[in-house]
Amino acid sequence: MEREDGGEAGRGVGRTPLMSDAAPPVECTRLNPTLRVRDVARAIDFYTSKLGFKLGFEWGEPLRFAGMNFGEVQVFLQLGDPGTVPAQVYFVVDDADALHEFQAAQGVQVLRTPADQEYELRDYTVADLDGNELTFGHYKPSKEPPLEIERVDVPVRLERRLAALLEELARHKGMTVGNCLEETLLHTFETLDGSDGVASPHTKSDLRYIATLKVKHGIDYDCHASYRFVERGAKADTDGPEL
Repeated sequence: MEREDGGEAGRGVGRTPLMSDAAPPVECTRLNPTLRVRDVARAIDFYTSKLGFKLGFEWGEPLRFAGMNFGEVQVFLQLGDPGTVPAQVYFVVDDADALHEFQAAQGVQVLRTPADQEYELRDYTVADLDGNELTFGHYKPSKEPPLEIERVDVPVRLERRLAALLEELARHKGMTVGNCLEETLLHTFETLDGSDGVASPHTKSDLRYIATLKVKHGIDYDCHASYRFVERGAKADTDGPEL
């Protein structure tokens, strides 16, 4: 059967898409993988006590379904046969090494230890009680291609407590103090997309560590305090700017 325009009815070739053919502008705000487990109650205990998840909800009498929360994401556990091919779920976290240390200490079966990957993530994989494979990783800045530069000495004086925090933060991130300053400066020179704010190189895990360092070193001032810093022993400038 032919249409009046010469095309064949029922075929997509040469046909102008109608409005109803286009996908609607719907946004997906959540994705929930479902893992089949042989015993939901036993799996809930494992995920909470061994992996660090929190119970979001449980459903069924007898129990046959549950939602396990990990940060802002949720995984479903459903009663059923896991089968012979393990399910695989990837979680992007802010500190895979710290999470691996915790899980390994709980006796979780580690299938692959943390390692830097070519896809700019550092990750590892564990197995749950039913053989499902869970991989946890955090982003690693790319070091390729190398960018040749020349470094120069810059006379810098910092507030004592802030300098102590910077030194410890650099060690924590496996950097020199200079590297840490370069990273921070380059990020704060960039604005966030669609925002008046600036970028930060620090993960949530880094920020939690920084918060402990601020307490440790007695930093009790806010981020605008530098405008009010007056160095001890320094002569106050009362003459105004030079012309």
